[in-house]
Amino acid sequence: MGESAKTAANASVRHSERLYVPWWGWPLPVLGAALLAAEIDLGYPGIRAWLPYVIALPVVVALLLSLGRSKVRITGGDEPELWVGDAHLPLRFAGEVEIFDKDAKRKALGRDGDPAAYVLHRGWVGPVVRVRLTDADDPTPYWLFSTRHPERVAELLKSA
Repeated sequence: MGESAKTAANASVRHSERLYVPWWGWPLPVLGAALLAAEIDLGYPGIRAWLPYVIALPVVVALLLSLGRSKVRITGGDEPELWVGDAHLPLRFAGEVEIFDKDAKRKALGRDGDPAAYVLHRGWVGPVVRVRLTDADDPTPYWLFSTRHPERVAELLKSA
């Protein structure tokens, strides 16, 4: 896996996006952490009053940042690959590509989905792309992942 990561770093990147949490996803968790810290502060006044603020707020910020660390990348070069999170797929094994808008994604993720599929879903990203695999040795039937630019991703996958 280390060699593949090194190869991906050196290959030309044709598409890259980070699935970060948008600004509107931040206020409610930060407010919740502040209210939790205030509640603890009211119960334990004195020198320990500042401790919940120092712990709760950075933990929530770190959690929101970690939720947005997933990337979708398509690399070029000798062996083009699709990287979704930490998983990668050589594009020679990519078959049919389908785009589901935010309304159709519910069925694709729900009852119509396959439990053996590789899924990277982020609820704050509307569309998802499904890539069927052509590798007979791989038990994964398809990859289903969120992306903000599904047409561009589908075009790059089909052209490879």
